[in-house]
Amino acid sequence: MKKRSLRDLPAQALEGRRALVREDLNVPLKDGKVTDDSRLRAAVPTLQYLREHGARVIVLSHLGRPKGAPDPKYSLQQIVRDLERVLGATVEFIPDPAQGVAATRRLPRGGVALVENTRFVPGEEENDPKLAATFAALGDFYVNDAFGSAHRAHASTEAIAHLLKPAVAGFLMEKELKYLGDALEHPKRPFVAVLGGAKISGKIDVIDALLPKCDEVLIGGAMACTFFAALGFEVGTSLVERDKVPLAKELLRRSGPKLILPRGAVIAPGLERVAQAREVSADQVPAGWAVYDIDSVTRADFHARLLKAKTIVWNGPMGVFETPPFDAGTRAVAEALVAAGQKGAVTIVGGGDSAAAVAGLEDKFSHVSTGGGASLEFLEGKVLPGVAALEDA
Repeated sequence: MKKRSLRDLPAQALEGRRALVREDLNVPLKDGKVTDDSRLRAAVPTLQYLREHGARVIVLSHLGRPKGAPDPKYSLQQIVRDLERVLGATVEFIPDPAQGVAATRRLPRGGVALVENTRFVPGEEENDPKLAATFAALGDFYVNDAFGSAHRAHASTEAIAHLLKPAVAGFLMEKELKYLGDALEHPKRPFVAVLGGAKISGKIDVIDALLPKCDEVLIGGAMACTFFAALGFEVGTSLVERDKVPLAKELLRRSGPKLILPRGAVIAPGLERVAQAREVSADQVPAGWAVYDIDSVTRADFHARLLKAKTIVWNGPMGVFETPPFDAGTRAVAEALVAAGQKGAVTIVGGGDSAAAVAGLEDKFSHVSTGGGASLEFLEGKVLPGVAALEDA
């Protein structure tokens, strides 16, 4: 996965030229206002570097899931002010990529333009080469900085990289590939993975791929309940994927002592009956109750294992972290990663819910991935089309 980077391009190749940059500015909005600008801030180093080197910067991104047609609710025009704030620069808005070439040529050196949502145009999600050519006309070279979208072969992430050269990785993309790539290829040992979240089905391939590489894989979240069921434990009304129980049995058989399950759980009769929450050992969940978090014994066990690790990859919360007190397990894992990092461990937090769970603590980890689905597929060893299409170093 060694790809040519923006920093490999000579300075004179940037001056006055139009840099077409694919970013992942798919930010959460409420009433037209950005509620979390971390993806905007993550884009700044690449955009700022291009501006400082005299490039004309044209930004492509998607937002939400419009159905291949304009929808005001998903217009990128809503984020222009926030992008201007984090960049400290004026941002011109280009409402139609097909009519935008003149606007890109008028941009001053160091100027920035944001093109309307790539998914407003039919053909984006079909990786249509004609649409890719429309996008390509907006720039003189291509920079893909959108790791969060790199697992999808779309016109603005894959087809375009074959048309507009040089096609290189931006700084965020480069950082994602370095941290995730090094963790998988050359981890400092012990190498421990922590996997949580609701469903085992979404993580089976990750567990499969990581078991031979890791020294330990710690399991939390509702997916632990499918493993409990595989061991024959009563799981009450917990979220269990019954059709995956045989697979969980097979994983337990193959993994030997590497796969570490929670020793106990925080349970309640329902999410709304928090007052009745209590801790039980993993094999003592009563009928009619459900598992909502890992218990204090497991938190202490995971903490001790993580403190010994030299490389840690974490993807997925340990419980229903949006509903206290069922956030304690997820918080404990975050604190253990911070403590391990202070002792010199490389700590990597996968995107998605894990990234949301550590909001505000990002600078305490070696790397917090911006891509949930992309980081999972990378950990599975899958080829990411948006990365594969970039030029090799």
